[in-house]
Formats: sequence, C-alpha cells, structure tokens
Amino acid sequence: MTDTMLAMQALAQGDVRLTEVPVPTPSDGQALVKMELASICGSDLHIVDYGWLVEEYPLRPGYPGHEGIGTVVDANGTELNDGDRVLVTPAIWDSLCFAEYQALGTNFLTVLPDASDQQPDHLLMAQQLGTVIFAAKRLPNLLGQTCVVMGQGSAGLFWNYVLKHLGADRVIAIEPVAHRLAVGAGFGSDERIGETFAAATRRVLDLTGEGADVVVEAIGTTETHGQALELVRPDGQIVWFGVPKGPDPIPFDFDTFFRKRIAAYSPLGAQDELELSSFRQALKWIDDGLIDMSEVVTHSFPLSRVDEAFQAARGREDGAVKIVITMG
Repeated sequence: MTDTMLAMQALAQGDVRLTEVPVPTPSDGQALVKMELASICGSDLHIVDYGWLVEEYPLRPGYPGHEGIGTVVDANGTELNDGDRVLVTPAIWDSLCFAEYQALGTNFLTVLPDASDQQPDHLLMAQQLGTVIFAAKRLPNLLGQTCVVMGQGSAGLFWNYVLKHLGADRVIAIEPVAHRLAVGAGFGSDERIGETFAAATRRVLDLTGEGADVVVEAIGTTETHGQALELVRPDGQIVWFGVPKGPDPIPFDFDTFFRKRIAAYSPLGAQDELELSSFRQALKWIDDGLIDMSEVVTHSFPLSRVDEAFQAARGREDGAVKIVITMG
C-alpha cells in the first residue's frame, strides 16, 4: 500500500479539486478502509456550495462524503477482519468518504451481506435509505393517512417507499424536475405535482381539503421549510428532513405553527443508533430485492473527475438522480 492517496477537497465555496494527501493511520478502535464507492448527497452540495456547517475553507480532504462502500485493509485489532466489505456511514461532522482511504470507528461500519446479488452501487443506497427509515420511526400510525413528500431526489423517493410501507393510503409528491417526478411513481407516489411554491400548495389543498396528515420536507431550502407549514393540516405532522442550504438561520412562522397545532421534528442520529439498525434494515431491503435502485443510481464518475460529478449533481440534468464516485 502506498503512503499517499487521492482525495477530493473543496478549496473554496463551490470549488472542488483533486489532491494528494497521506493515507490516514487508524487509532485505537478504528479500522482503515480502502474506499470503493461514494455517492453525493444533497447535503454535500449544501456544505460545499453554500457553506452549511463550514467555518472556513479549504475543507478537510475527503469531506463531506458520508455515503460509502469499501474494504477493510487494516482491522487494527477491532472486531472486523481484513477483507470485510463494509457500508461506511460516518457521522456528518467527520465524514471523509471522498477519498481513497478512510480511518474510522467500527461503530460506523456495517459488513455487507455475503454473496449478494445486488450491485455494490445499489447496496450503497442503504446509507440514505437507512436515514429515512430512522427518521420514520418517530412518525405516528400512518394507516389510511395522506402524506406529502416535497422533493423527489433520492431521499424523497425513499420517503415515498417507506411511507407506503408503513401503511400510508396516499402519497403526494412535489418535484419540478420531470424525470424525478416520473421515477417517484415506481417508489409509491400516488399523485405527482410538477409545480412549486404557491401553485403546488393550491394543488395539495385542492386534493386534500385542509392539507396532508404528514408532510416530509426533503429539500432543505428556506422557502420549502416554510411551505411545509402551509401543506400540513391542523394537528398534522411535519418532518423537516432536508438540511439547510446555508449557514443563515431559517425564518420561522410561529403563528401558523401555533394556530394549526402542528407537531414537527428534524431527525438526526441514525449513525448513533444501536448496531446501526436502520442501515442494516435498509441493506436487507435492497439485498432482498424489495426496493429497486436501478432508477436511482443514474450516473458514475471516477474520483479523477470529481468536479464533473458535482456538476452533474448540481445540474440534475440528463436523468440524474444519484451520482456515484468510483475510487479506482
């Protein structure tokens, strides 16, 4: 193994480059993983392009990649074995998946199913699917309920699936990008709205009367954060799943929140869950063929073209949903 590795580094806001840095040395309780794949999350764009969670640039090499698959090359005395292929799900604060190697605690590593028939890039989707499963555990009984999912990127698509799996009678998807809205039908959306903002709100109210029982905001902008309050019925539930687009505080319409008696939460902590159970559940669903990722994983770029990969994720063109980066 060489002493250096290639890694993505954000040198300035929106400026991602390839750099060469030393291979990390695992400390006690950590294993060294040779990364195989990583995928770009919407939150990565919010960090790299808009400065969410950023104090200063340049960012650490490999940051903020938090969705990965790799092979343990130095178990370092942990319970893992050299050669184990693992799903890599680090906490967002220390996520370095956009690099050829990563040293991290075994509490962030899940051994992949043996002899899986699924493609590695499909199994990789278990990270984001797992965060949705984790978030959905706090929802009330959904039997017979009407839900709205704002956004049909990969997170929104997974929300369609999980809400229907939990018994939702009706899932209404909102998404202005036509190909993403169309993919949503295969993941469980019953009705699809291609308009945004006021036009979308009118459509939802026309379809539901007072609004949806549950609204999932899976975008993360100031405007959609506030729009969720308009889409939910009185005494309804909001999941603010999308992370902020930038570092500035999001204005909050407390009057509407108060008058409609809305319950709301923003989930964080799937990586801290005992035995990473939501990620394990996601892996099982994918491995068992219960959820098809063929229309989710749409583009792949080598690490050497990481700037193009981020451009594809930003542009959402040419049928792009989830962008995967290969390490070698």
